[in-house]
Amino acid sequence: MDKAAFYRRARQGGDGPIEGVRVIDATTAWAGPMASCLLADLGCDVIRVDLPGQGGTHFPPDIPGTGLSWTHQTVNRNKRSLSLDLRTEKGKDLFLSLARTADVVVENFKPGTLAGWGVGYEECRSVREDIVYVSISGWGQYGPWSGRAGYDPAALAASGWMSLNGAPEGTPVKAPTFLADDLAALHAAMSTLAALHHRDRTGEGQHVDVSLLDSILFQSDGLLTLGGTGSPLRRWGSQLGVSVPCDTYECADGYVYIAVALDSHWRRMAQIMGRPELAEAPGLATNAERIEHRDEANAPIIEWCRKRPVEEVLEAVAGAGIVIARVNSYEEAAAEPHVRDREMLKTVTLANGTTAPITAPAAKFSRTPTTIRTPAPTTGQDTDDVLDMLGVDEAARRALRQEGVI
Repeated sequence: MDKAAFYRRARQGGDGPIEGVRVIDATTAWAGPMASCLLADLGCDVIRVDLPGQGGTHFPPDIPGTGLSWTHQTVNRNKRSLSLDLRTEKGKDLFLSLARTADVVVENFKPGTLAGWGVGYEECRSVREDIVYVSISGWGQYGPWSGRAGYDPAALAASGWMSLNGAPEGTPVKAPTFLADDLAALHAAMSTLAALHHRDRTGEGQHVDVSLLDSILFQSDGLLTLGGTGSPLRRWGSQLGVSVPCDTYECADGYVYIAVALDSHWRRMAQIMGRPELAEAPGLATNAERIEHRDEANAPIIEWCRKRPVEEVLEAVAGAGIVIARVNSYEEAAAEPHVRDREMLKTVTLANGTTAPITAPAAKFSRTPTTIRTPAPTTGQDTDDVLDMLGVDEAARRALRQEGVI
């Protein structure tokens, strides 16, 4: 199917499949902003509540040529920004006024923080009984660790995930991306949609509790079950414990990842390498045998790849229906025609007038397409518009600014 055929019934002019839902984003760092980013990409009206002078998610480095942080531009697009100090009495009152108009609140402070400021679930529920209040934290809203600070690498460490990542004989290694944060964000966004569906059926709102630890445990492919039953687990590096040969292989000018998952694939791989006798060789003919003889199964592929350029290996192996991919850098991935055709980078005019290619939404909707509609806002960029919506007049806004509330 080509792109035009996929989008032939697309609606024009809409924001996405769930436009019309208002979300208050009271978040920091990555997991919370990513959860609300997912909702914003799907069409929600997401209003970020930023502390005056402290808004956004600004990790170095800046996007070259823009003077703006890659993190803020990535995770806060498609949102509006209200500058508001929740720690003040007037700030709290304005937040609750906004909550009265909203469907969802997303927050990711340490449990109890927003309640301490008077804008926790119970306070928001008092102004809108059917509110969906989503709390993301390192360890959850209850449990022995709930009061601890928590970041992504700590969740990877505590979950057992880190113990299995890295070279077999090396030290445990964290993920190169904010993996626990991203998974918690996905669970938070999915759970928000589920809670909204329940509200629409019953009129009942609720408090949704998502933790980084629970999210990475859930997405550990059932390894927690094996851990809970005492089954021994080991680190495989780039190999797989369940299929052989599956590994990263060095070519003459780079690396590829090849996954020979089936016995039929092994037979095809033997033909590709000009070693047909390996297809039925003792100790190699079946996956169960190859698991017991990893080095013997990997050796001919290592030798074959080492003498050939990546493109030759890709063409031969992919042409036989075997899973293979070049090991790209992110720079190389960004230049791939397939990535470009999937529109995973969208050139966006940013708030300061510069332009940059920003990572675009992953899911494709044939009827209600999603895209980056607006760039990440500057702190407080939409304060006046939001306060107008709440009926706060210009004189009152001047007073709030003088007091540092907005």
